[in-house]
Amino acid sequence: RWETLERLDVSSISSDSRRNSGTRGFDSFLGLWDYGGGTEGSGCLNCHTRPLPTGFELLYQPEVVRLYLSLLTESQNYNTLEAAAGALQNLSAGQWTWSNYIRATVRKEKGLPILVELLRSDSDKVVRAVAIALRNLSIDRRNKDLIGSYAMRDLVSNLPSGQQRPAKNLEEDTVVAVLNTIHEIVTDSSENARSLVQAQAVEKLVAINRTSQSQRETKAASHVLQTVWSYKELRNVLSKDGWNKTHFQPTVASQSKGPKSGKAGYDDTTLPLMEKNQDGYSTIDQKDKYKTGEVPADMTEREPLKA
Repeated sequence: RWETLERLDVSSISSDSRRNSGTRGFDSFLGLWDYGGGTEGSGCLNCHTRPLPTGFELLYQPEVVRLYLSLLTESQNYNTLEAAAGALQNLSAGQWTWSNYIRATVRKEKGLPILVELLRSDSDKVVRAVAIALRNLSIDRRNKDLIGSYAMRDLVSNLPSGQQRPAKNLEEDTVVAVLNTIHEIVTDSSENARSLVQAQAVEKLVAINRTSQSQRETKAASHVLQTVWSYKELRNVLSKDGWNKTHFQPTVASQSKGPKSGKAGYDDTTLPLMEKNQDGYSTIDQKDKYKTGEVPADMTEREPLKA
């Protein structure tokens, strides 16, 4: 199904590069792309002409996507999967030039189905990293349509039913990440909102909004519900399922002020690291950082990405 929709999108990556995805060394990856004289249709993903990258520039070239997708496909180590998904999360964050290319490249290299499958992982941290990566990737409209069509049920399956947690017992941060990803996908897309309704998500969202003990989860669920109700064309379907306007209104808990530390009620992970006061991704558990006692808790959330 993914392949059928992807054929509708104009692709400028050569068939040779696709067939060899994940099978060449990094130098070979660079050789597949034009530097210093590429033109549209030459295999450069319509990138502007660019010199051969060196040093840290190698970290954000579109070619590295294949390396990370190869790890996500082949590795069985949760730490490796989390780190690879986190790398794609950071690379696809924000609106800078290279993040646009990265988002398109992940789609062209058929990386979306790989990430969606990892939403079924038993690892809390893998699910969290993948969910946020999908949120960042969905900034690209074509990605948003594909993710909305084929990832919605997997995202919804990771949501608790109010106070009842899923079998894999996901942490608050992960549930909030999934909710924020769903919100990004249904924003400005009534079709994706329809897919959400068809995935039987409303019952879970209403339960979280009304009974969750987590203010962050309540607020994130409320944002999704309000967005879904904003699509008038869906209200008839929702009414037939027994839902009305009151089910989609924010609760007192979701409207209350956030903590004094100033941390947002949701994870703003679509901005580049330099434009926000928290790390976009870290493989270090926040609780482990607090145990060190070396710095105040509110400051540990602002540490830069750890290599």
